[in-house]
Amino acid sequence: MTKIDELLELLRNMEATTPGIEASAVVSTEGLPIASAMPQEVDDAVVAAMASAILSVSEKVSNELVRGKLQQVLLQGDLGYVIIKGAGESALLTVLARSNANLGLILMVLKRVSEEVKRLLEEE
Repeated sequence: MTKIDELLELLRNMEATTPGIEASAVVSTEGLPIASAMPQEVDDAVVAAMASAILSVSEKVSNELVRGKLQQVLLQGDLGYVIIKGAGESALLTVLARSNANLGLILMVLKRVSEEVKRLLEEE
């Protein structure tokens, strides 16, 4: 099983076992897709580029406003959430969640899954 396959399995398992999560992807901090469980109509390359740009700007804001090291970015729209969380030095975990999702549960799951993504990507 390749690392991409392992990441896809991890993403799909997270989606299947965590109520409220609709889709997810692992992208590089440079804005490139690594593994995606996004809907077919979503362009993985666009998601990766946007997630990277949002995180980069958010890190600058966090530093400038003396809020410490950025933990995650949470965007809320009328139809749900986009959550972007670092997964090691070179990857981001991006999740789409429904508007009625239990954010506490999702953030707890993302902490664990982002560590697993980091571990998988750092393996040789």
